[in-house]
Amino acid sequence: MRLHAAPLLLIAACFLHISASSPAEEMKHKERLFLRSMGLSGRPRPPRGPQARHRVPSRLWRMFRRSEDIQAGEKEPCAVEEFGVRGNIVRYVQDEGRLLPVWSSSCQTCLEKQLFFNMSVLQPAELLSLAQLEITFHRTPPSSAQLLQAPQALSVSLFEVFRITLKGADPDVNRRLLLSQTVQLKAEPTPTHMDVDLTPLAEKWRKPGQNYGLVLELRPLDVEAEDLLPFQPRTSFPLEGAFTLPLVRPTLVVVSLNPQQCGSRRRRHAVRSPVAPSNVCRTRRLYIDFRDVGWQDWIIAPQGYFANYCHGDCPFPLSESLNGTNHAILQTLVHSLDPHNTPQPCCVPIHFSPVSMLYYDNNDNVVLRHYQDMVVDECGCR
Repeated sequence: MRLHAAPLLLIAACFLHISASSPAEEMKHKERLFLRSMGLSGRPRPPRGPQARHRVPSRLWRMFRRSEDIQAGEKEPCAVEEFGVRGNIVRYVQDEGRLLPVWSSSCQTCLEKQLFFNMSVLQPAELLSLAQLEITFHRTPPSSAQLLQAPQALSVSLFEVFRITLKGADPDVNRRLLLSQTVQLKAEPTPTHMDVDLTPLAEKWRKPGQNYGLVLELRPLDVEAEDLLPFQPRTSFPLEGAFTLPLVRPTLVVVSLNPQQCGSRRRRHAVRSPVAPSNVCRTRRLYIDFRDVGWQDWIIAPQGYFANYCHGDCPFPLSESLNGTNHAILQTLVHSLDPHNTPQPCCVPIHFSPVSMLYYDNNDNVVLRHYQDMVVDECGCR
């Protein structure tokens, strides 16, 4: 179902104005329409508690705060400058993989982790602009005894899995090496970052039966004394010995563009007109508070916004301040002559502003999405 202009604004306004006596089914229907226009299959219910919910990445917070420049019309609304690509949706897709058992006799101290990112969170209409794998390494824990066992550097290998591996079979035949490099681990609290562009591979994952995930292999390395960070002892790692691996946090940053929700409109400032009677068509203030509808647990920011709405009459003769079309002017003329058979023109929004929202989706991923036509700036008779 394709929604018309300003779907979020109109649906949200109707949803908030449902009376207490309205049937529950009607309320649920309007909620479904609102969520569908946001690309959600249902109301997200992220895990409760600070430990269960993912921390919003600092980069995403910065992007959200800079969205005010987009809302003011000072920046391109369908471009993500941080990554240099086109897009109006930024998702931090969480890894759903698991640790794999050590199978290689040549590296019993290696760690292998399956990485799996669910690309079905993208709608079919979305065009994939970027899929970047971000891996963060934290050297933990900080105690001196365990630091002696913590590697100073890691050999990091990333494999694409292109077929399911049967039990007991050699996994190497069903995967191919994407990259292999050495990562020097920094001292806490500064983490080590590693970025890998996986856009072509992620595009393939969108097809049914093509996403078998990745395998991340970490191998501890011995390094020369001059390569060590200050005040950290040199140590070696026998193949049979245990060691403390860093805390690894892989995330897939996905930027996409929904052409249906990303036009080229810019914010237009409403024309200041003389004070008009209260019953004449004009912009009315309406603040939508997401707490009022119980959505504060999955909408991270903003907590609410001024959506506004249009209300009032379009009397004859239409003044210039009412922004009437030629059709509306003639309709008011006919209405003045035959009010029973010809209605007055309608008071409707004609200029809008965008709003950016930061929220959790149905898969508990953090999403930053730019929505146009969310705030009514100006009304007119049509």
